[in-house]
Amino acid sequence: MNICVFLSAADLDERYTRPAREFAELIGKAGHTLVWGGSNVGLMKVVADGVQEAGGRLLGVSVEFLANKARPGADEMFIAGDLAERKKLLLEKADAVVIMVGGTGTLDEATEILELKKHGRTTKPVVLLNTAGFYDGLREQFRRMEDEGFLPRPLAELVFFADEPVGALAYLEEQLGVH
Repeated sequence: MNICVFLSAADLDERYTRPAREFAELIGKAGHTLVWGGSNVGLMKVVADGVQEAGGRLLGVSVEFLANKARPGADEMFIAGDLAERKKLLLEKADAVVIMVGGTGTLDEATEILELKKHGRTTKPVVLLNTAGFYDGLREQFRRMEDEGFLPRPLAELVFFADEPVGALAYLEEQLGVH
């Protein structure tokens, strides 16, 4: 399974890096491929290291203005012309999407995949990995959107919230019939 992970390239605290490393090891040990933004810095590097060390494959999609931060030694690396093309390629190459902790770029990627799902443009399973309660506020906002009629489909059809890495991967494997 090709698992696209949207996440931060920032250097973060252990409460975020430990679960990210754990999720990466689960991906690698299960023989899955990480599809990610290709950067070899911050949390992106933590996840890529963990997947590779556990025996998984790395498929990166960087972007021209960040190509100098692209990870050497990835199994495959694509360089997109801009951020929109990068998102398109990441989604095309993925069977499933996991949204991990991140900033505005991660939020942009998350809302785009959810918008595609809302309109039936993709059926790929999406997990929001709510590490250390990072996305509690966003989950509350999504629930309000659902409760007040802003979402034409039930929230549960758009995204699965997982508090732990093992639950995130189990959900994806179940949705795609991979074990």
